Amino acid sequence: MRFSLFVAITSLLVFSNHSQVTFDGSEIGLEIVAVGSNLGGSVGGDLKYTVVLNENFAVGPSFRLQRTWSNNSGQKFGFSVYGGGVFAHYRLKNVVFGGLEFEMLHCPVNYVIANPSSAWLSTLFIGGGFSRDFNHKIRINAGVFYDVINAQNSPFRRSYNFVIKDVNGQIVDRLPIIYRISFFFPLGGHSDKN
Repeated sequence: MRFSLFVAITSLLVFSNHSQVTFDGSEIGLEIVAVGSNLGGSVGGDLKYTVVLNENFAVGPSFRLQRTWSNNSGQKFGFSVYGGGVFAHYRLKNVVFGGLEFEMLHCPVNYVIANPSSAWLSTLFIGGGFSRDFNHKIRINAGVFYDVINAQNSPFRRSYNFVIKDVNGQIVDRLPIIYRISFFFPLGGHSDKN
């Protein structure tokens, strides 16, 4: 249901003013995840195919694959996260961007429930940040995103950087906010409308 609603809203945004929708090129986007220590780590990323519309509006599908492992107190385990989704970004004046990113992910680990009934989960990140095109060779998006759904078995929970503490200084909650840096590479020619 959530996915259908997101697709419907995205379609309305893209095609609400069909007379102004133009194809302005395509890109391949890449977000890399690499974290490690002597207790474990994670490596992987997100691949996006981007269709640029109306000079500034970018939409498309995404695919995520990530491998996580742990060696805590001699107990070794590992798992893979994979799935896909859709995204929509609005780039303003080659300076900032705002966006929505929805994904359906398979994650066999749950950080809250011991025996989850399903390993599939949804994420819906809303956020924005800086966006800069460098000579039509590469675009870098660096932003902060908030997960509206905040699923209990989200693989992003370990990346939540903002915490809420009680009066004793103990962490009682983590806000579902992450940092994200993505690189976009144009495919084929480009438009000089910017």
